[in-house]
Amino acid sequence: MAFYKSLLPKRFRRDEINIPVVQLQGMIMAGGSQFRPALNLATVAPLLKKAFDDKRAPAVAISINSPGGSPVQSRLIFRRIRDLAEEKNKKVFIFVEDLAASGGYMIALAGDEIFADPTSIVGSIGVVSASFGFTDLIKKIGVDRRVYTAGKNKVTLDPFQPEKKADIAHLKSLQLEVHQVFIDMVRERRGSKLVEDEDIFSGLFWSGIKGKEMGLVDELGDMRTVLKERYGEKANLRLITMPRGLFGRKVTGAATGDFSSRIAEAAAAGVADVVEERALWSRYGL
Repeated sequence: MAFYKSLLPKRFRRDEINIPVVQLQGMIMAGGSQFRPALNLATVAPLLKKAFDDKRAPAVAISINSPGGSPVQSRLIFRRIRDLAEEKNKKVFIFVEDLAASGGYMIALAGDEIFADPTSIVGSIGVVSASFGFTDLIKKIGVDRRVYTAGKNKVTLDPFQPEKKADIAHLKSLQLEVHQVFIDMVRERRGSKLVEDEDIFSGLFWSGIKGKEMGLVDELGDMRTVLKERYGEKANLRLITMPRGLFGRKVTGAATGDFSSRIAEAAAAGVADVVEERALWSRYGL
């Protein structure tokens, strides 16, 4: 009997506890392509569904390694995790790898418990908008830019025009609203665990050690060790991946248009994304 039992896949063995693992890594943004996948609800939803659909699993483990990005996509992913956890009655354990900052930390709030390595970086509870101003540049190279609008505010914060105080004030009000939503989420999810500190919502970020002291994370530890301690040595961690198509490629949605033109388009659009993402990671010293 023991021999035949050993032939069964681990997830079908009755004496083992199966824990689905979902990995969320990278910059959070809408869109993406087969050549440059993005971390957003569209790409994450199938993985989450597959993980939470495992009826025998008592919990779902999620690893996060993200410098943040879109607050909308971050909140959508957070909401989907919580909805599935309540619907399927499963615990959610979040494990921070290098970084869970800004939108990455917003997603981490979906965990019933958050774990981090002592050297992980957590926090950055704030909102940022960045752009460039090219007014002097276009004058220097002799470019005459012509813009025609219906609606006096259609060129708000145009990088080719001088900044206007009214535009900046409007952007700041939007940032404050989004920031307050983030703050409310942290207070609701972390509750009494949170240490009141004037810097906690300032956009600063900390190590996993300091994050634990401030109540941003529950404990320090890695996924395998924690889950083995919780569910015993027979706990089986099963990585959830996208289904594969006929030729072994991961299925991420339909692609249209000429293949070579898609490569060129992705390459051109990807340069700016790579620079932006690299700058975002670098902000945290990574």
